[in-house]
Amino acid sequence: MTSPIKANYWLVIGTYRQGPSGRPEVSGITSPSLYSLPMKDLETCLKAGDKITKEIYKPVWQFDSKWTCIYAGKN
Repeated sequence: MTSPIKANYWLVIGTYRQGPSGRPEVSGITSPSLYSLPMKDLETCLKAGDKITKEIYKPVWQFDSKWTCIYAGKN
């Protein structure tokens, strides 16, 4: 991860709070949240988004695990 001041891209990713049941599902008493993480370049951002989705987020009922890379307008 890079400093927000030097970030050329931002990884914007949705998160969720685990429900009380044993199966992976979004809690019914909370809403999904968005987080943005500074990234040095588009390649790093794409790799991070893919890795987080595949290795951290498991298929979760009622959660689509979407993310995107947003250009910060810097070079």
